[in-house]
Amino acid sequence: MTGEGDTVLAVEQLSVTFRAGAKPVRAVDGVDLTVRRGEVVALLGESGSGKSVTLRSILRLHDERRTTVEGRITVAGVDVMALSGRRLANFRGQTAAMIFQEPMLALDPVYTVGRQITEAIRRHEAVSQSQARERALELFRRVRIPSPESRLDNYPHEMSGGMRQRAMIALALSAKPVLLLADEPTTALDATVQVQILLLLRELQRELGLSVIFVTHDIGVAVEIADRVAVMYAGRIVEIAPVRPLIRTPQHPYTIGLLSTRANGGRLIGRRLQAIPGSPPDLATLPPGCAFAPRCTRVIEACGERKPEPIAAGNGHLVRCVHARSQVATA
Repeated sequence: MTGEGDTVLAVEQLSVTFRAGAKPVRAVDGVDLTVRRGEVVALLGESGSGKSVTLRSILRLHDERRTTVEGRITVAGVDVMALSGRRLANFRGQTAAMIFQEPMLALDPVYTVGRQITEAIRRHEAVSQSQARERALELFRRVRIPSPESRLDNYPHEMSGGMRQRAMIALALSAKPVLLLADEPTTALDATVQVQILLLLRELQRELGLSVIFVTHDIGVAVEIADRVAVMYAGRIVEIAPVRPLIRTPQHPYTIGLLSTRANGGRLIGRRLQAIPGSPPDLATLPPGCAFAPRCTRVIEACGERKPEPIAAGNGHLVRCVHARSQVATA
């Protein structure tokens, strides 16, 4: 049984509000999330649900002049909200690192990929240039970049999309973090390359014992990569559970809707996929009750009165829905 000492990430009542426009936008609203040692948790939801904002908050990447971040974030016993200056810079990379969605934008185009990785290694460790290059070469081999010796001297534009993403993974692993944050790292890749990167990430995670948060909008990807899935909608986690219970007995209407939009084998040949009606809400003008209510086929009067509290459905399964209480009672 996993205890508190195995918790690598603890997020408590995280709220993130952007103040750039005419109205403040609360992109994340009271998120609680834990990730255990060696565990992969997928953050699943449509664009604008708050997944990437949550991820970037863990590394404190938001512009603090235009952003208000409330709550508590602890990574490997470190109070992230209390960090500043060099301690915050050391935390980024050494304790937690990120794989970005588009490596062409994340990697510096004017330096070779090898130089960027060796600089990251030397930033966090007292090693020579030659030692850092050897480590970078070892990382390239580990992420299975072909001809790694010559590829170290490539610029980002000289690599394919799949190789750039592998190089991005190598860069993220360069300072030996305990927590890896993956922000939709396969979205911009071809389907076959997507599968290769997912398999590589899962293999590296198990080999290195990493804790991982994997952001995705694809429930199929979440099932393949994750141990637990947290479904986000309008800045809140509306359901969280281990993968198997979530797929077999989804409780929240939004989760059920996401599952119904995906083709499963050949069972839907000749039939239309179901779609979730409506569009994601405007985060600047959310309703007082459940944010999913305007799109929900099971909406009742109570849905519009107040935000639903999380209800335990057993075995680590939590759901925010007024119908969940009756479902749990009859289970």
